[in-house]
Amino acid sequence: MIDVLYFAWVRERIGLPRERVDTSAATVADLVAELRSREDRYAAAFADLRSLRVALDQQLADFSAPLAGVREVAFFPPMTGG
Repeated sequence: MIDVLYFAWVRERIGLPRERVDTSAATVADLVAELRSREDRYAAAFADLRSLRVALDQQLADFSAPLAGVREVAFFPPMTGG
């Protein structure tokens, strides 16, 4: 089981701030593919991965990063300065 957290418009599209996911995904990209296939709201949230960032156990990562040993995955839009 992995805790998956959603922030900003990702949370708004999915309708949840977090959930526990039972997954056999090897990488973040595999997890995204599983989530996309669940239903339309997930497909909408993950439609354009270029507009998303991911953190694994609170460390920025790539979508190709392995999930082995990871307890928490967070998806969020890029941060902007100002």
